[in-house]
Amino acid sequence: MSKSVEFYFDFGSPTSYLAFTQLPGICAEAGAELVYRPVLLGGVFQATGNASPIAIPAKGRYTLIDMQRFARRYGVPMKMNPFFPINTLQLMRAATGVQMRQPERFAALLDCVFKGMWVDALNLGDPAVLGRVLAEAGFDPQALLALTADQEVKDALKANTEAAIKRGMFGAPTMFVGNEMFFGQDRLDFVREALA
Repeated sequence: MSKSVEFYFDFGSPTSYLAFTQLPGICAEAGAELVYRPVLLGGVFQATGNASPIAIPAKGRYTLIDMQRFARRYGVPMKMNPFFPINTLQLMRAATGVQMRQPERFAALLDCVFKGMWVDALNLGDPAVLGRVLAEAGFDPQALLALTADQEVKDALKANTEAAIKRGMFGAPTMFVGNEMFFGQDRLDFVREALA
């Protein structure tokens, strides 16, 4: 059986962005498939009673420093988004819809949204800003908006989120190698070991 990493993520999670920058390389090294699982982190928090580390002032300050340490270690650009937290419902529906209906464009969507959120630090909760970012990446913003209203897409995101919670997910990013769960981008070494 071939190895895979299931990557449960939400664009609104800065640590999901950091994991996103590293997981393709880790999977390529191990000859493993990277399976993207878009979820709605707000739904996960609501179901599990968890909250963003930023909600606790001392932990939030430390987390911001720690994320910059990891960005430097990984050699990737990262800027804390001044509009954080951003409601990602439409973004996660868009990811789910593109994954379902236009899988060949999924990687481009991930790149442009993660970059817009955590490199360019844009307010992707503002429809005008989001529309511009999507158009610059070659997407039709109106077509994507229509996709986010599609009931099948809404149901798929909800099902992904519920399945993740049943598996034990309480925050993002969460990765699974087989049935073994790894929470947080700072656990990528364990993901690498699990694939070895």
